[in-house]
Amino acid sequence: MKQQEVVIRPTAGSNFFNFRELREYRDLLKFLIIRGIKAKYAQSVLGIAWAIILPVFTTGIFTVVFGKVAGIKTDGVPYTLFSFTTVVFWTYFNGALTDATNSLVVNYNMISKVYFPRIVLPLSAVISKLLDLAIGLLLLIPVFIIYNVQITTDFFLFPFIFLLLFLFTIGLGMILSALAINYRDVKHALTFMLQLLMYASPVVFPYSTVIEKVPQEYAVAFKYVYGLNPMVGILEGLRSVMIHTVPLRVELLAEAGIVSLLIFIIGVRYFNKSQFAFADVA
Repeated sequence: MKQQEVVIRPTAGSNFFNFRELREYRDLLKFLIIRGIKAKYAQSVLGIAWAIILPVFTTGIFTVVFGKVAGIKTDGVPYTLFSFTTVVFWTYFNGALTDATNSLVVNYNMISKVYFPRIVLPLSAVISKLLDLAIGLLLLIPVFIIYNVQITTDFFLFPFIFLLLFLFTIGLGMILSALAINYRDVKHALTFMLQLLMYASPVVFPYSTVIEKVPQEYAVAFKYVYGLNPMVGILEGLRSVMIHTVPLRVELLAEAGIVSLLIFIIGVRYFNKSQFAFADVA
């Protein structure tokens, strides 16, 4: 009796980002997003309250250390307001990138047994963290009321700036997840890398403080080099449109947009190229 051979091929669609295939597996994506949310708070006494505790305590520590002790200037706004606004988005980026990087390694049993578009794993990790971000944004409302922050027309730029943050996070997450399944060192180095990136970004200090420290003759060149870190333009942009620290630096945001888009394109292409070997190395 002749044995039947089953060949699994990718479904027809774009070679870059296959939305058609992703739509076919939308139930799996939805399942992974819900599972990611439940897994984080399972067997936790405080549960989802951790989404409140983490940014509040982090802001408290930053306010004491950098606002009171170090006396860092914050473009004319109270340090607590400055820090809380930034910490909410940094916490999302930190958590989403960490989960996306580990998503392939954690789900190696699925990868080695059944076919599905592998991209749903880092994508679900980044999307599931949106719940924590939403809670953080709700916490900002009473803070804005306390500090009498006015909502202006600049706030309409918020979705665009957040889209840049999302593209940068998922793009970098796909690159690191594809590397992490081959090299476990990536997982261990990620915490250290994120700490370096936080201090290389205007999280605890404003962009203007960094530029003031640079000698005048190097300031122009340094601005372009510093802006290659997309989190610089993204965080400065978010503070500008939300708490009006300084007028929106369009050139800095444009540079962040270009780099974020490039990271996203490189991430998708690298992930697509690497995904055929995931089952062999998992």
